[in-house]
Amino acid sequence: MALIEARELTKVYAMGDQTVHALRGVSLDIAAGEFVAVMGASGSGKSTLMNILGCLDRPTGGEYRLAGEAVESMAPDQLAAIRNRHIGFVFQQFNLLPRTSALENVELPMVYAGVRAADRQRRARAALEKVGLGERAAHTPAELSGGQQQRVAIARALVNEPQLILADEPTGALDTQTSEDIMRLLVGLNAQGLTVVLVTHEHDIAAWAGRRIVFRDGRIVEDARQLPRADAAAAVAAPTAGGGGSTPEATP
Repeated sequence: MALIEARELTKVYAMGDQTVHALRGVSLDIAAGEFVAVMGASGSGKSTLMNILGCLDRPTGGEYRLAGEAVESMAPDQLAAIRNRHIGFVFQQFNLLPRTSALENVELPMVYAGVRAADRQRRARAALEKVGLGERAAHTPAELSGGQQQRVAIARALVNEPQLILADEPTGALDTQTSEDIMRLLVGLNAQGLTVVLVTHEHDIAAWAGRRIVFRDGRIVEDARQLPRADAAAAVAAPTAGGGGSTPEATP
């Protein structure tokens, strides 16, 4: 079943006396449980699409349905409600409150949702455990590494049990090894049934996804399935009947 259904999305911005066409008739479906990487140069339209998919912006034209609900004509309070119900966000810069603990940062979406304090703490602790940071719940962001801060951000994205994770350059501020750790975490969450849509300009990060969509000048110019990096590595390592290594369908 398609979790995301977009039809002929357009987005037009007026910048002074110029008109900028950020999206030009974009149509796509993303099924529940997919892991999709969205790529493209700066100004290609990928971030505009992510803002629309995340109900942070509305298209100028076209139709967008999220989990069967028509989104494009919703009022701001309806958009906020659907974001809180269906979507978890992960950003490049973590966006954690600096003077509050990891636990309190993870609790924030539930504060907006009106969840009781005792339930907030219980669910926030469970989310931190899920990302391997249960013992760091009392630490502030300044006391955590970059990778740990991103794990807190992912726990915050998970705490309302969304169907969809939208990750915008989640490894952009991290070193190579930490980036791989974060990608393994996202792959693991996807394996548990979460839909993940990831914006990245790095081919080695996009290689973790099972599908790659490439934007140029507001249009999709490539939409292809691929053997995800983790699966490709396993395929190479696995012995075949003849004793040799198997060849993956796609090379990261």
